[in-house]
Amino acid sequence: MKISEGFLNFNGKIYKNDKLLISPNNRSFRYGDGCFETMKCIKGQIVLEKNHFERLSTTVQALKFKDADYFTSPKFKEEILELVKKNGQSKLARIRVTIARGDGGLYDVIHQHPNYLIQTWDLNPTNNGLNENGLVLDIYKDARKVCDSYSHLKSNNFLCYALAALWAKEKKLNDVLLLNPYHKIADATIANVFIVKDGLIKTPALDQGCVSGITRKYLLQQLKAEGIPVEETEITPEEVLEASEVFLTNAIYGIRWVKQVGNSNYTQKLAPMLHQKFLAPLFK
Repeated sequence: MKISEGFLNFNGKIYKNDKLLISPNNRSFRYGDGCFETMKCIKGQIVLEKNHFERLSTTVQALKFKDADYFTSPKFKEEILELVKKNGQSKLARIRVTIARGDGGLYDVIHQHPNYLIQTWDLNPTNNGLNENGLVLDIYKDARKVCDSYSHLKSNNFLCYALAALWAKEKKLNDVLLLNPYHKIADATIANVFIVKDGLIKTPALDQGCVSGITRKYLLQQLKAEGIPVEETEITPEEVLEASEVFLTNAIYGIRWVKQVGNSNYTQKLAPMLHQKFLAPLFK
């Protein structure tokens, strides 16, 4: 679907995709004042929908918006699925919900109620399977992911990730790993990071600056329930380079295995098993 085709939902009303909707005074445009949620829809069902709506509601409350409970209401889910259907994407779709505070300067906010924008796109069915070709990554050092009370939120302030993605494209990489101010691994541009070292699965803890990913949370729950050794901790770049396996997770593709980071190469023994056991059933 071309950008000019299809429809979007802005504050409960349907418009064509090319409709101009925000003013130059929009606080999200000016300051990155807002958040977003990315979801996957299969056959009219949102994957891990309860977790997504809970995270969105919690994030909106943390950012001090009013009426945050709206995002856990049946009506909001209904609006999302209606848009997916209207765009002819009921079989498989990517959904993005963007929240913005609206117009105003830094100290003169007009209101604290959230404006919301719902958009949907077609997804290639290959996103439901494990990637055949391993990803090639490197470590990006020019912009750091902060570690504070908001760093785990999916904020509209996405500058460090945007710059990292530009660098990845320049270097012909599939993605990059970002560091926090303490030279530890935070996450990738659109994914959480897992490594396997000495038989232990490790992922950066939330206090390391990573986004609190839905698939990350789900996978951690499943691993712990199965008694598979896993640890949320700090991870150094050296540990990544010395690991036997590296993989990334997010809501759209589940798990993707990494073939190379810098000059280090990896196997893919665990990622296929984890995908088949925990992610594939969600994507049926």
